[in-house]
Amino acid sequence: MNKLPQITAFFWIMKICATTLGETAGDLLSMTLQVGYAVSSTILIGVFLATLVAQLVSKRYNPLLYWAVILATSTAGTTMSDYMDRTLGLGYATGSMILVTILLAIFAFWHLSVGSLSVKNVKTPKVELLYWTAILFSNTLGTALGDFLADTSGLGFAGGAFLIASLLALVLAAHYFSKISGVLLFWIAFVLTRPFGATLGDVLTKSHEKGGLNFGTVGSSIVLVSILGVCILFTTLRQKKLTVAGSSNHE
Repeated sequence: MNKLPQITAFFWIMKICATTLGETAGDLLSMTLQVGYAVSSTILIGVFLATLVAQLVSKRYNPLLYWAVILATSTAGTTMSDYMDRTLGLGYATGSMILVTILLAIFAFWHLSVGSLSVKNVKTPKVELLYWTAILFSNTLGTALGDFLADTSGLGFAGGAFLIASLLALVLAAHYFSKISGVLLFWIAFVLTRPFGATLGDVLTKSHEKGGLNFGTVGSSIVLVSILGVCILFTTLRQKKLTVAGSSNHE
């Protein structure tokens, strides 16, 4: 049984909200509360593993559980990336290259083992574990890329967000107007939404002097949790309505 949500416009809205929330919540823990990157990473990886186990043992798609794991990979990815790039001193470019290599290795193993990277085939514990491992490292990579664009490239937070948004628009256009593999476009979009969330999170939280909106990590996290919660509720109710309508039509 496929325990993943349908890939609709709402899926991408919730993915961006969750990954942006991962950035603001990760920064809230590591910087605002001054827990530190190493301790934050340990805590958030623990949360990720706990939610992942619950997701793996679940027998059906649970929207709250699914998006809890997505959020956990985003927050853990934020602190993991910051630990690599800042605490270990690898820098954004080197950290990004390491993470790209790891992610490509995961995709290669997945494809060789299963024959397809399509999320429609995520129906066994092995493939589901590969799916979540890829998501964890794609979100970690996205944080590093977002920080690289915002801090090192000279684009700034808003410029980095605009660049990633433009790339996502190209992926969307390719989906509708080209014959490029839908599976390839899905994973490109999935990876790109994380740096978009990282730069968007910085736009929301950073001060006006640094080019942000100065909402802070707490205020931004509250707003994003609210939006994500409303979207989860709406899509859940909508799916139940469609299921009931479908059952009525078969009677």
